[in-house]
Amino acid sequence: MKLSTSPIAAIATAPGRGGIGVVRASGKSLHELIATLFPGTKLTPRHATYIPFKAANGDVIDEGLALYFPGPHSYTGEDVLELQGHGGPIVLQMLLSRVLEAGAALDLRLAEPGEFTRRAFLNDKLDLAQAEAVADLIDASTEAAAKSASQSLSGAFSQVVHKLVDQTTNLRMLVEATLDFPEEEIDFLEKSNARGQLAVIIESLENVFRQAAQGALLREGLNVVLVGQPNVGKSSLLNALAGADVAIVTPIAGTTRDKVTETIQIEGIPLNIIDTAGIRTDEGIDVVERIGIERTWGEVGKADVILHLLDAGLGPSAADEDIVKAFPQGVPVVRVWNKIDLSGHKESIDVSADATHLYLSAHEKTGIGLLRAELLRIAGWQQTGESLYLARERHLIALRAAREHLDLARQHAAQDDQSLDLFAEELRLAQDQLSSITGRFTPDDLLGVIFSRFCIGK
Repeated sequence: MKLSTSPIAAIATAPGRGGIGVVRASGKSLHELIATLFPGTKLTPRHATYIPFKAANGDVIDEGLALYFPGPHSYTGEDVLELQGHGGPIVLQMLLSRVLEAGAALDLRLAEPGEFTRRAFLNDKLDLAQAEAVADLIDASTEAAAKSASQSLSGAFSQVVHKLVDQTTNLRMLVEATLDFPEEEIDFLEKSNARGQLAVIIESLENVFRQAAQGALLREGLNVVLVGQPNVGKSSLLNALAGADVAIVTPIAGTTRDKVTETIQIEGIPLNIIDTAGIRTDEGIDVVERIGIERTWGEVGKADVILHLLDAGLGPSAADEDIVKAFPQGVPVVRVWNKIDLSGHKESIDVSADATHLYLSAHEKTGIGLLRAELLRIAGWQQTGESLYLARERHLIALRAAREHLDLARQHAAQDDQSLDLFAEELRLAQDQLSSITGRFTPDDLLGVIFSRFCIGK
Protein backbone atom coordinates (compact mmCIF):
# COMPACT_ATOMS: atom_id res chain seq x y z
CA MET A 1 0.00 0.00 0.00
CA LYS A 2 1.51 3.30 -1.12
CA LEU A 3 1.62 6.11 1.40
CA SER A 4 0.08 9.33 0.08
CA THR A 5 2.45 12.21 0.71
CA SER A 6 -0.19 14.96 0.71
CA PRO A 7 -1.12 16.34 4.13
CA ILE A 8 -4.55 15.48 5.53
CA ALA A 9 -6.99 17.01 8.01
CA ALA A 10 -10.23 16.00 9.70
CA ILE A 11 -12.40 16.51 12.75
CA ALA A 12 -11.06 13.95 15.24
CA THR A 13 -13.87 14.00 17.80
CA ALA A 14 -17.24 12.29 17.55
CA PRO A 15 -20.15 14.01 15.77
CA GLY A 16 -22.48 16.07 17.92
CA ARG A 17 -22.10 18.68 20.62
CA GLY A 18 -19.48 18.46 23.35
CA GLY A 19 -17.36 20.48 25.70
CA ILE A 20 -14.36 20.33 23.36
CA GLY A 21 -13.74 19.33 19.76
CA VAL A 22 -10.51 18.55 17.94
CA VAL A 23 -9.40 19.22 14.39
CA ARG A 24 -6.30 17.23 13.45
CA ALA A 25 -3.85 17.65 10.57
CA SER A 26 -0.93 15.42 9.56
CA GLY A 27 1.77 15.72 6.89
CA LYS A 28 5.46 15.52 6.20
CA SER A 29 5.90 19.21 6.97
CA LEU A 30 3.27 21.51 8.44
CA HIS A 31 5.44 24.60 9.01
CA GLU A 32 3.75 26.53 6.19
CA LEU A 33 0.28 25.56 7.43
CA ILE A 34 1.10 26.70 10.97
CA ALA A 35 2.54 29.99 9.68
CA THR A 36 -0.63 30.65 7.66
CA LEU A 37 -2.98 29.81 10.53
CA PHE A 38 -0.99 31.65 13.22
CA PRO A 39 1.13 34.38 11.59
CA GLY A 40 3.86 35.68 13.84
CA THR A 41 3.36 32.91 16.41
CA LYS A 42 5.76 30.03 16.98
CA LEU A 43 4.28 26.88 18.47
CA THR A 44 6.54 25.11 20.92
CA PRO A 45 6.62 21.38 20.08
CA ARG A 46 4.55 19.22 22.44
CA HIS A 47 3.37 22.24 24.44
CA ALA A 48 -0.19 23.58 24.44
CA THR A 49 -0.55 27.17 23.24
CA TYR A 50 -3.76 29.08 24.02
CA ILE A 51 -4.54 31.07 20.89
CA PRO A 52 -7.43 32.48 18.84
CA PHE A 53 -8.41 30.53 15.73
CA LYS A 54 -9.02 33.13 13.03
CA ALA A 55 -10.62 33.06 9.59
CA ALA A 56 -8.72 34.35 6.57
CA ASN A 57 -10.25 37.84 7.03
CA GLY A 58 -9.13 37.98 10.66
CA ASP A 59 -12.50 37.21 12.28
CA VAL A 60 -12.19 34.95 15.31
CA ILE A 61 -13.80 31.55 14.76
CA ASP A 62 -13.01 30.23 18.23
CA GLU A 63 -10.33 30.24 20.90
CA GLY A 64 -8.55 27.16 22.17
CA LEU A 65 -5.35 25.17 22.33
CA ALA A 66 -2.93 24.47 19.49
CA LEU A 67 -0.55 21.52 19.86
CA TYR A 68 2.27 20.74 17.43
CA PHE A 69 3.99 17.34 17.33
CA PRO A 70 6.96 17.28 14.94
CA GLY A 71 7.54 13.98 13.17
CA PRO A 72 8.63 11.31 13.70
CA HIS A 73 7.62 11.76 17.37
CA SER A 74 3.89 11.84 16.74
CA TYR A 75 0.96 9.46 16.35
CA THR A 76 1.34 9.19 12.57
CA GLY A 77 5.11 9.58 12.39
CA GLU A 78 4.60 12.83 10.44
CA ASP A 79 4.14 16.40 11.66
CA VAL A 80 0.80 16.56 13.49
CA LEU A 81 -1.16 19.70 14.40
CA GLU A 82 -4.17 19.49 16.72
CA LEU A 83 -6.54 22.38 17.34
CA GLN A 84 -8.72 21.93 20.41
CA GLY A 85 -11.70 24.24 20.58
CA HIS A 86 -15.33 24.14 21.61
CA GLY A 87 -17.24 21.06 20.52
CA GLY A 88 -20.07 22.60 18.52
CA PRO A 89 -20.51 20.97 15.10
CA ILE A 90 -20.77 24.31 13.24
CA VAL A 91 -17.68 25.71 14.95
CA LEU A 92 -15.68 22.58 14.14
CA GLN A 93 -16.79 22.63 10.51
CA MET A 94 -15.76 26.28 10.23
CA LEU A 95 -12.39 25.48 11.81
CA LEU A 96 -11.83 22.50 9.52
CA SER A 97 -12.71 24.61 6.49
CA ARG A 98 -10.19 27.22 7.60
CA VAL A 99 -7.46 24.58 8.00
CA LEU A 100 -8.18 23.16 4.53
CA GLU A 101 -8.18 26.67 3.08
CA ALA A 102 -4.88 27.55 4.77
CA GLY A 103 -3.28 24.35 3.51
CA ALA A 104 -4.50 24.62 -0.09
CA ALA A 105 -1.00 25.44 -1.33
CA LEU A 106 0.24 22.21 0.28
CA ASP A 107 -2.54 20.15 -1.35
CA LEU A 108 -4.01 19.58 2.10
CA ARG A 109 -7.11 17.40 1.76
CA LEU A 110 -9.79 15.80 3.90
CA ALA A 111 -8.62 12.54 5.47
CA GLU A 112 -10.15 9.22 4.48
CA PRO A 113 -11.58 6.86 7.14
CA GLY A 114 -8.76 5.50 9.27
CA GLU A 115 -6.07 7.37 7.34
CA PHE A 116 -4.30 8.78 10.40
CA THR A 117 -3.89 5.29 11.85
CA ARG A 118 -3.03 3.87 8.42
CA ARG A 119 -0.16 6.35 8.19
CA ALA A 120 0.95 5.35 11.70
CA PHE A 121 1.06 1.74 10.47
CA LEU A 122 2.88 2.54 7.23
CA ASN A 123 5.38 4.71 9.12
CA ASP A 124 6.11 1.85 11.56
CA LYS A 125 4.57 3.58 14.56
CA LEU A 126 2.13 0.68 14.99
CA ASP A 127 1.91 -2.80 13.55
CA LEU A 128 -1.36 -3.98 12.02
CA ALA A 129 -2.62 -5.77 15.13
CA GLN A 130 -2.02 -2.63 17.21
CA ALA A 131 -3.72 -0.46 14.59
CA GLU A 132 -6.80 -2.67 14.71
CA ALA A 133 -6.73 -2.46 18.50
CA VAL A 134 -7.17 1.32 18.21
CA ALA A 135 -10.56 0.82 16.55
CA ASP A 136 -11.44 -1.98 18.98
CA LEU A 137 -10.67 0.25 21.97
CA ILE A 138 -12.94 2.96 20.58
CA ASP A 139 -15.73 0.44 19.88
CA ALA A 140 -15.37 -1.57 23.12
CA SER A 141 -18.81 -2.22 24.62
CA THR A 142 -17.66 -3.73 27.93
CA GLU A 143 -14.96 -3.00 30.49
CA ALA A 144 -13.32 -6.37 29.79
CA ALA A 145 -13.27 -5.63 26.04
CA ALA A 146 -11.65 -2.24 26.67
CA LYS A 147 -8.95 -3.81 28.86
CA SER A 148 -8.18 -6.46 26.26
CA ALA A 149 -8.07 -3.89 23.47
CA SER A 150 -5.65 -1.85 25.55
CA GLN A 151 -3.51 -4.97 25.96
CA SER A 152 -3.36 -5.43 22.20
CA LEU A 153 -2.70 -1.73 21.62
CA SER A 154 0.27 -1.86 23.99
CA GLY A 155 1.77 -4.56 21.76
CA ALA A 156 1.20 -7.58 24.01
CA PHE A 157 -0.57 -9.59 21.29
CA SER A 158 2.00 -8.56 18.69
CA GLN A 159 4.86 -9.62 20.96
CA VAL A 160 3.59 -13.18 21.39
CA VAL A 161 2.95 -13.42 17.64
CA HIS A 162 6.46 -12.10 16.89
CA LYS A 163 7.89 -14.70 19.26
CA LEU A 164 6.04 -17.46 17.40
CA VAL A 165 7.30 -16.10 14.08
CA ASP A 166 10.88 -15.99 15.36
CA GLN A 167 10.70 -19.54 16.71
CA THR A 168 9.25 -20.81 13.44
CA THR A 169 11.80 -18.85 11.39
CA ASN A 170 14.74 -20.17 13.40
CA LEU A 171 13.60 -23.77 12.95
CA ARG A 172 12.97 -23.18 9.26
CA MET A 173 16.47 -21.71 8.80
CA LEU A 174 17.93 -24.77 10.51
CA VAL A 175 16.05 -27.12 8.21
CA GLU A 176 16.90 -25.17 5.06
CA ALA A 177 20.56 -24.97 6.04
CA THR A 178 20.59 -28.75 6.22
CA LEU A 179 19.03 -28.92 2.75
CA ASP A 180 21.89 -26.75 1.46
CA PHE A 181 24.42 -29.17 2.93
CA PRO A 182 23.02 -32.64 2.24
CA GLU A 183 26.05 -34.37 3.71
CA GLU A 184 24.85 -33.15 7.10
CA GLU A 185 21.36 -34.66 6.78
CA ILE A 186 22.16 -37.84 8.66
CA ASP A 187 20.08 -37.89 11.83
CA PHE A 188 19.44 -34.17 11.47
CA LEU A 189 16.10 -34.28 13.27
CA GLU A 190 17.64 -36.05 16.24
CA LYS A 191 20.78 -33.94 16.49
CA SER A 192 18.96 -30.62 16.29
CA ASN A 193 15.96 -31.72 18.39
CA ALA A 194 13.80 -30.37 15.55
CA ARG A 195 10.79 -32.35 16.70
CA GLY A 196 11.16 -30.95 20.21
CA GLN A 197 11.44 -27.41 18.90
CA LEU A 198 8.34 -27.93 16.74
CA ALA A 199 6.39 -29.30 19.70
CA VAL A 200 7.22 -26.17 21.72
CA ILE A 201 6.04 -23.94 18.87
CA ILE A 202 2.77 -25.87 18.51
CA GLU A 203 2.10 -25.71 22.26
CA SER A 204 2.77 -21.95 22.29
CA LEU A 205 0.45 -21.48 19.32
CA GLU A 206 -2.31 -23.39 21.09
CA ASN A 207 -1.99 -21.08 24.11
CA VAL A 208 -2.10 -17.97 21.94
CA PHE A 209 -5.10 -19.27 20.01
CA ARG A 210 -7.00 -20.03 23.21
CA GLN A 211 -6.40 -16.53 24.57
CA ALA A 212 -7.26 -14.94 21.21
CA ALA A 213 -10.45 -16.98 20.85
CA GLN A 214 -11.53 -15.95 24.35
CA GLY A 215 -10.71 -12.34 23.51
CA ALA A 216 -12.73 -12.54 20.30
CA LEU A 217 -15.80 -13.25 22.42
CA LEU A 218 -15.24 -9.93 24.20
CA ARG A 219 -15.32 -8.16 20.86
CA GLU A 220 -18.05 -10.01 18.99
CA GLY A 221 -20.25 -11.41 21.75
CA LEU A 222 -23.06 -13.87 21.00
CA ASN A 223 -26.49 -13.44 19.43
CA VAL A 224 -28.91 -15.33 21.69
CA VAL A 225 -32.41 -15.69 20.21
CA LEU A 226 -35.46 -16.51 22.37
CA VAL A 227 -37.91 -18.69 20.45
CA GLY A 228 -41.17 -20.42 21.35
CA GLN A 229 -44.91 -20.35 21.21
CA PRO A 230 -46.82 -17.33 22.57
CA ASN A 231 -47.03 -16.89 26.35
CA VAL A 232 -44.22 -19.28 27.29
CA GLY A 233 -42.33 -16.42 28.96
CA LYS A 234 -39.82 -15.21 26.37
CA SER A 235 -40.25 -11.54 27.28
CA SER A 236 -40.16 -12.37 31.00
CA LEU A 237 -36.88 -14.22 30.48
CA LEU A 238 -35.43 -11.28 28.56
CA ASN A 239 -36.37 -8.98 31.45
CA ALA A 240 -34.87 -11.41 33.98
CA LEU A 241 -31.59 -11.62 32.09
CA ALA A 242 -31.44 -7.87 31.50
CA GLY A 243 -32.40 -7.01 35.07
CA ALA A 244 -34.94 -4.48 33.81
CA ASP A 245 -38.37 -4.35 32.21
CA VAL A 246 -37.21 -3.90 28.61
CA ALA A 247 -40.03 -5.97 27.07
CA ILE A 248 -43.78 -5.74 27.62
CA VAL A 249 -45.22 -8.73 29.47
CA THR A 250 -48.98 -9.50 29.40
CA PRO A 251 -51.11 -12.65 29.49
CA ILE A 252 -52.39 -11.79 25.99
CA ALA A 253 -51.00 -14.07 23.28
CA GLY A 254 -48.97 -12.29 20.61
CA THR A 255 -47.98 -9.25 22.68
CA THR A 256 -44.48 -9.20 21.12
CA ARG A 257 -44.95 -8.33 17.45
CA ASP A 258 -41.35 -7.47 16.54
CA LYS A 259 -37.93 -8.31 17.90
CA VAL A 260 -36.69 -6.65 21.09
CA THR A 261 -32.92 -6.66 21.54
CA GLU A 262 -31.02 -6.03 24.75
CA THR A 263 -27.26 -6.35 25.19
CA ILE A 264 -26.15 -7.67 28.57
CA GLN A 265 -22.83 -8.74 30.06
CA ILE A 266 -21.96 -12.01 31.71
CA GLU A 267 -18.39 -12.09 33.04
CA GLY A 268 -17.62 -9.26 30.63
CA ILE A 269 -18.96 -11.18 27.60
CA PRO A 270 -21.50 -9.13 25.61
CA LEU A 271 -24.64 -11.11 24.82
CA ASN A 272 -27.25 -9.73 22.43
CA ILE A 273 -30.48 -11.22 23.79
CA ILE A 274 -33.19 -11.09 21.10
CA ASP A 275 -36.82 -11.57 22.10
CA THR A 276 -39.03 -12.52 19.16
CA ALA A 277 -42.69 -12.88 18.29
CA GLY A 278 -44.29 -16.10 19.48
CA ILE A 279 -44.59 -18.76 16.78
CA ARG A 280 -48.05 -20.08 16.05
CA THR A 281 -49.98 -21.13 12.94
CA ASP A 282 -53.52 -20.17 13.98
CA GLU A 283 -55.77 -19.09 11.14
CA GLY A 284 -56.85 -16.09 13.18
CA ILE A 285 -53.48 -14.31 13.46
CA ASP A 286 -53.43 -10.89 11.84
CA VAL A 287 -51.01 -9.64 9.21
CA VAL A 288 -48.83 -7.77 11.73
CA GLU A 289 -48.29 -10.85 13.86
CA ARG A 290 -47.59 -12.91 10.72
CA ILE A 291 -44.85 -10.47 9.72
CA GLY A 292 -43.45 -10.70 13.28
CA ILE A 293 -43.29 -14.50 13.02
CA GLU A 294 -41.47 -14.24 9.68
CA ARG A 295 -38.94 -11.92 11.32
CA THR A 296 -38.55 -14.43 14.15
CA TRP A 297 -37.36 -17.06 11.71
CA GLY A 298 -35.04 -14.47 10.16
CA GLU A 299 -33.39 -13.93 13.56
CA VAL A 300 -33.19 -17.69 14.17
CA GLY A 301 -31.19 -18.00 10.96
CA LYS A 302 -28.58 -15.56 12.32
CA ALA A 303 -28.45 -16.94 15.89
CA ASP A 304 -25.30 -18.12 17.65
CA VAL A 305 -27.44 -19.74 20.38
CA ILE A 306 -31.17 -20.58 20.40
CA LEU A 307 -33.12 -20.63 23.66
CA HIS A 308 -36.27 -22.65 22.92
CA LEU A 309 -38.77 -21.78 25.65
CA LEU A 310 -41.45 -24.23 26.70
CA ASP A 311 -44.06 -24.30 29.48
CA ALA A 312 -42.81 -26.75 32.15
CA GLY A 313 -46.40 -27.37 33.30
CA LEU A 314 -47.72 -28.31 29.87
CA GLY A 315 -44.81 -30.29 28.48
CA PRO A 316 -43.86 -30.48 24.79
CA SER A 317 -46.54 -30.26 22.12
CA ALA A 318 -46.60 -31.18 18.45
CA ALA A 319 -46.20 -27.47 17.64
CA ASP A 320 -43.05 -27.35 19.78
CA GLU A 321 -41.59 -30.31 17.92
CA ASP A 322 -42.37 -28.62 14.60
CA ILE A 323 -40.47 -25.55 15.81
CA VAL A 324 -37.45 -27.70 16.72
CA LYS A 325 -37.43 -29.34 13.28
CA ALA A 326 -37.12 -25.92 11.65
CA PHE A 327 -34.03 -24.87 13.63
CA PRO A 328 -30.84 -24.54 11.54
CA GLN A 329 -28.29 -27.31 11.85
CA GLY A 330 -25.16 -26.73 13.90
CA VAL A 331 -26.56 -23.97 16.14
CA PRO A 332 -26.58 -24.81 19.89
CA VAL A 333 -30.12 -25.13 21.26
CA VAL A 334 -31.08 -24.97 24.94
CA ARG A 335 -34.62 -26.17 25.71
CA VAL A 336 -35.64 -23.84 28.52
CA TRP A 337 -38.56 -25.14 30.60
CA ASN A 338 -40.09 -22.04 32.12
CA LYS A 339 -42.74 -21.48 34.84
CA ILE A 340 -41.41 -24.05 37.30
CA ASP A 341 -42.98 -21.91 40.03
CA LEU A 342 -46.31 -23.21 38.71
CA SER A 343 -45.32 -26.72 37.63
CA GLY A 344 -43.55 -27.77 40.83
CA HIS A 345 -40.23 -28.61 39.16
CA LYS A 346 -36.91 -27.69 40.77
CA GLU A 347 -34.34 -25.54 39.05
CA SER A 348 -31.91 -27.85 37.26
CA ILE A 349 -29.94 -28.44 34.10
CA ASP A 350 -29.32 -31.63 32.15
CA VAL A 351 -26.61 -31.44 29.49
CA SER A 352 -26.45 -34.46 27.20
CA ALA A 353 -25.22 -35.23 23.72
CA ASP A 354 -28.75 -34.98 22.33
CA ALA A 355 -30.08 -31.86 24.01
CA THR A 356 -29.71 -29.49 26.93
CA HIS A 357 -32.76 -29.10 29.19
CA LEU A 358 -32.83 -26.29 31.73
CA TYR A 359 -35.65 -25.71 34.25
CA LEU A 360 -36.23 -22.19 35.58
CA SER A 361 -38.78 -19.57 36.47
CA ALA A 362 -38.33 -16.25 34.69
CA HIS A 363 -41.06 -14.71 36.88
CA GLU A 364 -39.37 -15.72 40.15
CA LYS A 365 -35.87 -15.42 38.64
CA THR A 366 -35.13 -18.95 39.80
CA GLY A 367 -32.53 -20.80 37.75
CA ILE A 368 -31.33 -17.68 35.93
CA GLY A 369 -27.82 -18.30 37.28
CA LEU A 370 -27.84 -21.76 35.69
CA LEU A 371 -28.80 -20.23 32.34
CA ARG A 372 -26.06 -17.61 32.55
CA ALA A 373 -23.48 -20.32 33.31
CA GLU A 374 -24.75 -22.44 30.42
CA LEU A 375 -24.47 -19.52 27.99
CA LEU A 376 -20.86 -19.01 29.08
CA ARG A 377 -20.20 -22.72 28.61
CA ILE A 378 -21.61 -22.65 25.09
CA ALA A 379 -19.50 -19.59 24.34
CA GLY A 380 -16.42 -21.52 25.43
CA TRP A 381 -15.62 -18.94 28.09
CA GLN A 382 -13.06 -19.94 30.69
CA GLN A 383 -11.75 -17.74 33.47
CA THR A 384 -8.11 -18.67 33.04
CA GLY A 385 -6.62 -15.64 34.75
CA GLU A 386 -4.55 -15.04 31.60
CA SER A 387 -4.39 -11.78 29.70
CA LEU A 388 -6.74 -11.87 26.71
CA TYR A 389 -6.17 -10.31 23.32
CA LEU A 390 -9.14 -8.68 21.60
CA ALA A 391 -8.62 -10.74 18.46
CA ARG A 392 -10.53 -10.37 15.23
CA GLU A 393 -11.84 -13.13 13.01
CA ARG A 394 -8.96 -12.68 10.57
CA HIS A 395 -6.50 -13.26 13.44
CA LEU A 396 -8.23 -16.51 14.37
CA ILE A 397 -8.26 -17.62 10.72
CA ALA A 398 -4.52 -16.96 10.45
CA LEU A 399 -3.81 -18.80 13.71
CA ARG A 400 -5.89 -21.79 12.59
CA ALA A 401 -4.10 -21.89 9.23
CA ALA A 402 -0.69 -21.68 10.94
CA ARG A 403 -1.68 -24.53 13.24
CA GLU A 404 -2.70 -26.68 10.25
CA HIS A 405 0.66 -26.07 8.56
CA LEU A 406 2.53 -26.90 11.76
CA ASP A 407 0.54 -30.12 12.10
CA LEU A 408 1.57 -31.05 8.56
CA ALA A 409 5.16 -30.18 9.43
CA ARG A 410 4.93 -32.55 12.39
CA GLN A 411 3.74 -35.31 10.06
CA HIS A 412 6.70 -34.74 7.75
CA ALA A 413 9.05 -34.72 10.74
CA ALA A 414 7.74 -38.16 11.66
CA GLN A 415 9.25 -39.46 8.42
CA ASP A 416 12.74 -38.68 9.71
CA ASP A 417 15.07 -36.95 7.24
CA GLN A 418 13.22 -38.12 4.15
CA SER A 419 10.85 -35.14 3.92
CA LEU A 420 12.97 -32.20 5.06
CA ASP A 421 12.00 -30.12 2.01
CA LEU A 422 8.27 -30.53 2.79
CA PHE A 423 9.02 -29.88 6.47
CA ALA A 424 10.66 -26.57 5.54
CA GLU A 425 7.82 -25.58 3.20
CA GLU A 426 5.14 -26.08 5.86
CA LEU A 427 7.19 -24.00 8.28
CA ARG A 428 7.38 -21.23 5.67
CA LEU A 429 3.61 -21.28 5.14
CA ALA A 430 3.01 -21.18 8.90
CA GLN A 431 5.42 -18.26 9.21
CA ASP A 432 3.57 -16.32 6.49
CA GLN A 433 0.21 -16.86 8.21
CA LEU A 434 1.53 -15.62 11.55
CA SER A 435 3.25 -12.63 9.94
CA SER A 436 -0.01 -11.56 8.30
CA ILE A 437 -1.45 -10.83 11.76
CA THR A 438 0.98 -7.99 12.44
CA GLY A 439 1.14 -6.85 8.81
CA ARG A 440 4.57 -8.05 7.75
CA PHE A 441 3.00 -9.96 4.88
CA THR A 442 -0.48 -8.58 4.31
CA PRO A 443 -2.12 -7.89 0.91
CA ASP A 444 -2.82 -4.25 0.14
CA ASP A 445 -6.49 -4.91 -0.54
CA LEU A 446 -6.90 -6.33 2.97
CA LEU A 447 -5.26 -3.23 4.45
CA GLY A 448 -7.72 -1.08 2.54
CA VAL A 449 -10.68 -2.97 3.99
CA ILE A 450 -9.31 -2.85 7.54
CA PHE A 451 -8.67 0.90 7.65
CA SER A 452 -11.85 1.85 5.76
CA ARG A 453 -13.83 0.73 8.82
CA PHE A 454 -12.18 3.34 11.07
CA CYS A 455 -13.80 6.68 11.82
CA ILE A 456 -12.69 9.65 9.70
CA GLY A 457 -10.61 11.43 12.36
CA LYS A 458 -8.67 8.33 13.44
